[in-house]
Amino acid sequence: MTDVDGVSMYVRQDGPHDAPAVVLIHGLGGSTRWWDAVVPVLAASHHVLRADLVGHGRSARPTGAGYSIPEQARRVGLVLDRVGVRHAVVVGHSTGGYVATALAEQRGDLVTALTLIDTGPSMGAFISDGPFGKLLFLPGVGQLLWRVRSDSIIRKGLSTAFSRPGYEIPQQLVDDVRAMTYHSLTEASRASDDYLTQRALPARLAAIGRPVLVIFGQDDRRWRSSSSTTEYRGVPGARVELVAGVGHSPMLEDPRRTAALISGLADTVR
Repeated sequence: MTDVDGVSMYVRQDGPHDAPAVVLIHGLGGSTRWWDAVVPVLAASHHVLRADLVGHGRSARPTGAGYSIPEQARRVGLVLDRVGVRHAVVVGHSTGGYVATALAEQRGDLVTALTLIDTGPSMGAFISDGPFGKLLFLPGVGQLLWRVRSDSIIRKGLSTAFSRPGYEIPQQLVDDVRAMTYHSLTEASRASDDYLTQRALPARLAAIGRPVLVIFGQDDRRWRSSSSTTEYRGVPGARVELVAGVGHSPMLEDPRRTAALISGLADTVR
């Protein structure tokens, strides 16, 4: 645990500390544990850093403000400064991709390259969070649903994040969602929408001018993979990988393939 601007954050480090750094940022409702399956491969030759964003996992869940994407990104940058990382390939899953992009916008000196995993490029590519997600944001209904949430309800909400046949959602992912407060969940979600509405991600990436790898599950049920990858291919120099047989969370559904793609980019920008 480390204190960042008076807010407690949980941070993990794996692999040799003198190796090139790779930073992994989870999405809405997630935690550092969403990366567990890819870390052993990455940590063999990289210094891998993960942090629970504020409001998530084992980090603090403040009741006030502080959930905006730029604020989350700034805290990640401060964490990296504290552990002595000067340059890093930053990887973000889903809404974590917005935090990764915002960090690159703020700290061009720090971010050498970006990998975005099933991060929606614009609101026009959005499909749905599923019926559970829709109900959560209805006034009154959402708070009630959150108070009575069960593992079964949470699993239904998480189900749209996976498409690989036979994939079973680990209990630890359910526990991550259960640990969140309703305030943290809704504020973090609104912050992501605000960031994307202000400016589409391809335009932000083009302005940043860093190497970009986009990984998208072909069967993503939250974002249209075909239109999303088309938008990202318009970013100068971007490499887009469409992964067959998986959905919104390739690092869990196909960790070997995902780790190889991340490592490939990290090795080219050393």
